[in-house]
Amino acid sequence: MAASIIQLLPDHVANQIAAGEVVQRPASVVKELLENAVDAKASDVKLIVKEAGKTLVQVIDNGLGMNTTDARLCFERHATSKIRQAEDLFDLSTKGFRGEALASIAAIAHVEMKTKQNQEELGVHIVIEGSKLVTQEVAVLPQGTSFAVKNLFFNIPARRNFLKSETVEFRHVMDEFQRVAMAHPSISFTLIHNGSEMYNLPSSNYRQRIVNIFGGKTNEKLVPVAEDTEMIQISGFVGKPEFAKKSRGEQFFFVNDRFIKSAYLHHAIMNAYEGLLKEGNQPSYFLYLKVPPHTIDINIHPTKTEIKFDDEQSLYAILRSAIKHSLGQFNVAPVLDFERDSNLDTPYQYNNKKADYPLIQVDSNYNPFATEKPASRSLSTFGSYKKEASTPNWESLYVGLNQDTQELESFSFESTAVTGKLFDDDAVELKASSTYQIHKKYIVSSIKSGMLVIDQGRAHQRVLYEQFLTSITMHKASSQQLLFPLELYFSSDEMELLSQLQPSLENTGFVFDAFNSDSVQISGLPIAMLESEVSIVLEELISNLHNEIPESSFSQNDSIAKSMAKSLAVKTGTYLTAIEQENLVNSLFACKEPTVSPFQKNTFITLTVEDLDKRFAL
Repeated sequence: MAASIIQLLPDHVANQIAAGEVVQRPASVVKELLENAVDAKASDVKLIVKEAGKTLVQVIDNGLGMNTTDARLCFERHATSKIRQAEDLFDLSTKGFRGEALASIAAIAHVEMKTKQNQEELGVHIVIEGSKLVTQEVAVLPQGTSFAVKNLFFNIPARRNFLKSETVEFRHVMDEFQRVAMAHPSISFTLIHNGSEMYNLPSSNYRQRIVNIFGGKTNEKLVPVAEDTEMIQISGFVGKPEFAKKSRGEQFFFVNDRFIKSAYLHHAIMNAYEGLLKEGNQPSYFLYLKVPPHTIDINIHPTKTEIKFDDEQSLYAILRSAIKHSLGQFNVAPVLDFERDSNLDTPYQYNNKKADYPLIQVDSNYNPFATEKPASRSLSTFGSYKKEASTPNWESLYVGLNQDTQELESFSFESTAVTGKLFDDDAVELKASSTYQIHKKYIVSSIKSGMLVIDQGRAHQRVLYEQFLTSITMHKASSQQLLFPLELYFSSDEMELLSQLQPSLENTGFVFDAFNSDSVQISGLPIAMLESEVSIVLEELISNLHNEIPESSFSQNDSIAKSMAKSLAVKTGTYLTAIEQENLVNSLFACKEPTVSPFQKNTFITLTVEDLDKRFAL
């Protein structure tokens, strides 16, 4: 009989495999520990992170705490206080329920837990390393629980190598922190990263919590949404269309106080904004949905960010109509008003009354030319104007005026006739243009072998890209000073990103006067940029770099140059004069890589005479 080849995995190996689903990065640990603190009915939660969670993720809460038995049992697989039978999965009101999180975290990190219940005098202190219990002892502790997860993936170096830079990982940590904090505004949250306090959110309502996270300017952007039906209760806020951005950052769905992602419900919102947004723009929204727990399944995804609804089509229609109603109610959407303004109605007593015409007195004997000579083009004209006045002896005001102005009459004045041309015909000799623009998209230029067809947008991207990259690396950028400093508002995480990009942006020509907690003051811009384009360029730059910021400075500079070139390049539909066309063509072929755009797409194609002959031979 052949030897068996199927074996049961050891517990520590099974835990490590399960950890691959539950714990993908430090942010996964943050999510699980914060949700446990919320389930423990804490009113104050503190998150402490070092090196974006790679070194330390610690969550301290003042919740119910655990006794000695529960403290040891919570690290076992599928040990949970949330469910007792399989049917409970379809009637959940808590966050964690499968009992996998703590076991998975303990399998791949050094975990230190301190917990005490209110009625107990002493608490318990447990240390676990790679699923192995190191110490368990009694300790004097405050009420609540403290979880410290250190050296994540210490025993799986391959997984640790797949982690991104500290900036990217901390961005994911902040995302998870914001989601839990927004779902529970009654709980106060604090986030400390590498010793500095990033957030301190007091207990508040939904609107105040959103403003505290995303900055004071957010308040004026919000439009409240409210709808209550038997199937769903909707509350929250949507952003005004004029504040829509290119990025999809500030978009949040919460179902029964749990953050979820739903492309289907997002489509309902975009449908409600139809006709209000510029192409490519995304509205912000913070929507809280309450549905009966038995109508949803939240166990279809390991991270529980996707859920299944029983009747998605009805939810789609309700959500879309609720948002349309809110946008119309707050005069955001265009509406037709057929109500008559009563102020414009004719009063009843004036109904049959004739209009009174104003009386005009005309002196039929007045002749302005009777005692005056014809007006001449001299300064004396202003002194010899005769007007009937009621002031006695008014003539004495002008005695001697004619004598004083006799000398002025002899002066000749330079003609200021407008010719309609900036230069005379013989002053500037323009040669016939060798380039032509087609459909405001392509530039055609003749060459010896045939002709070039150049994509004006891609060509301009290449020119700007090399200019910006040279400016950043050589530290020699020119700036145009603004008459009045420009102040732009961003959320706290966007400000964090801008502060890191500040040196590179200054090398492109930006001049920053001040970096505040939620705003930045700019007094100088790159030469090629208009003041109206600044906010668009910076928003697109933040959007492009938000998730994947390269670790090396060169790659980061390359990304900045690409993003700014794409934002500032001429678009399809822009008319270019003959001089602008020639300058663009000359600048393109002065580049190091004129054949492709920064995004590796062809900037031009060549049509030879032979190609044209073949087409005509058909």
